[in-house]
Amino acid sequence: MQDDDFPDDYQPPSKTKRKEAMHELRDLGAELVELSVGQLKRIDLPENLLTAVRDCQKITAHGARRRQMQYIGKLMRGVEEEPIRAGLALLRGESAAETARLHRLERFRTRLLEDEAVLTEIGDTWPGIDLQHLRQLRRNALKEREGNKPPKNYRAIYQVLKELDDQGAPRHEHE
Repeated sequence: MQDDDFPDDYQPPSKTKRKEAMHELRDLGAELVELSVGQLKRIDLPENLLTAVRDCQKITAHGARRRQMQYIGKLMRGVEEEPIRAGLALLRGESAAETARLHRLERFRTRLLEDEAVLTEIGDTWPGIDLQHLRQLRRNALKEREGNKPPKNYRAIYQVLKELDDQGAPRHEHE
């Protein structure tokens, strides 16, 4: 490196700043350790980091767990942290787009219960959906509501819509 590579007023980060950054990464790693296997799969992690996190989840001895957390922090220094932060924010529901998507699915479900004709719109939005199954869930959900029973089918409708939306965005958003 030449002295010309840096401006004259460039100062490398202080030791304190570097340590703060390392602690931040270690804390980010600690957040990853607290996630379930399903949640971890939703975040795009390098294989070595994912393995280290999964190993740490299995460790119960305090000292060994602390060392594994330090190792995770070390691995975190070598990866791009923003996609991980974004994935964690998405899991925490901090993403406005994710919240809007979930609300849209809830509106679909509410409209479906009010009017069976919404099935046609859902079929147009997600061509691969099993409309017969959805129609049955709707009927059962209405019976549950009338009988003041737990909303099992009401929730199942939402899960069906969410799974379809997770598999691929609706067609009208691509047009």
